[in-house]
Amino acid sequence: MSKQNLLGTIVFLGFVVLSNSVFIVSETQRGVLLKFGEVVRADLQPGLHWKVPFVDSVRKFDGRILTVDSTPERYFTQEQKQLIVDSYAKFRIIDTAKYYTATSGEEFRAAALLSQRINDDLRNQVAGRTVQEVVSGERDQLMEAVKARLNQTVLTELGVEVIDVRVKKIDLPNEVSQSVYRRMNAEREKEAKELRSEGKEIAEGMRAEADRKVTVIEAEAVRDAEIIRGDGDATATGIYANSFNRDPEFYAFTRSLNAYQQTFASGRDIMLLQPDSQFFQYLGNPEADK
Repeated sequence: MSKQNLLGTIVFLGFVVLSNSVFIVSETQRGVLLKFGEVVRADLQPGLHWKVPFVDSVRKFDGRILTVDSTPERYFTQEQKQLIVDSYAKFRIIDTAKYYTATSGEEFRAAALLSQRINDDLRNQVAGRTVQEVVSGERDQLMEAVKARLNQTVLTELGVEVIDVRVKKIDLPNEVSQSVYRRMNAEREKEAKELRSEGKEIAEGMRAEADRKVTVIEAEAVRDAEIIRGDGDATATGIYANSFNRDPEFYAFTRSLNAYQQTFASGRDIMLLQPDSQFFQYLGNPEADK
């Protein structure tokens, strides 16, 4: 082998050894150093690190806050009512050695183990509360209790810290939702019927009151009209009396003319009277009453 080939081989081997001796941990990562699969150095800080090539290996994990989205689970409340609770949690890796030992460094395994613990704690917390407390009354206290209980165990078992636990949605099962809907619908129909009945009762009362007022107004109007008519008749009678007293003959003559006009107005009336009837006194002999 020539010196040039030997030198090239040495350089290449040196590069391979050097590249397997140096590794970098970024700011967003956490890592552990392993020797034949055993953790020899945990919690590697960000920066440049050295290792024994072909003996040591490095496992890097995401050091940022991670999310585990649990599948919706069915829980029973204190009144044995069923609720479907959908939740999620935020966590981060604290103890890299425990995390690697418990999960082999697989994020999906950590999420599965953490999700199981979250569901168990949620089941216990929901079982001790009523529907009203779970939905609104003590919802924040429930999530804080689950987070506190998880942090008592997950750090020592999984090497992670739970940052937050949140309930995204709380639903009723489909069969319960249908029964609740039917009950709510029946209650609303009952309430609507009661309101309609009350409305009809009030309407009838208003109509009766309006009819009474109309009757009273009409009676008062008839009374006032009769009074006015009576006053007019009295006034007219007084005027007629005064006129008659002033000139009785002229009054009688005027009354006769009015009678003639009304009798022969149509021109088709036939009357059979004696020639000396009092009705024709002013036609036959104008001087009859003188």
